[in-house]
Amino acid sequence: MMEWTLIILFGVAVLLFILSFIKKDSVKVDSQLEQLAITFGDEMNVLQEKIRNIEIDAEITVQEAGILAMSSEKRNLLREVLDLHKRGYSIESIALKTKQTENEVEGLLTPYIKTKSERRNVANDI
Repeated sequence: MMEWTLIILFGVAVLLFILSFIKKDSVKVDSQLEQLAITFGDEMNVLQEKIRNIEIDAEITVQEAGILAMSSEKRNLLREVLDLHKRGYSIESIALKTKQTENEVEGLLTPYIKTKSERRNVANDI
């Protein structure tokens, strides 16, 4: 009977010894994940600060240029139209996607699109 008790105690000790190594590895993983989360949080804070600075700079530029700020709806529409145009969408596709007429889309894009002749003139001037 005493022999069985010693064998059982020895087995439990070996099992606990093995579990202690497994527990240490999980603690390492937890600390690494926590460090990664902190790093991402810091990076997000830095990016948010940069975005705020860019927005403030844009407001200052608008005020200094004397341009009236357009409504947020029109600005969002202009952003969407410019984004679609830069990604290679046709004016017709942009008009369908934004539910605007082709003339309205062309009107929005006109200040931002240089014609081929303007590009050639600039290239020849250099």
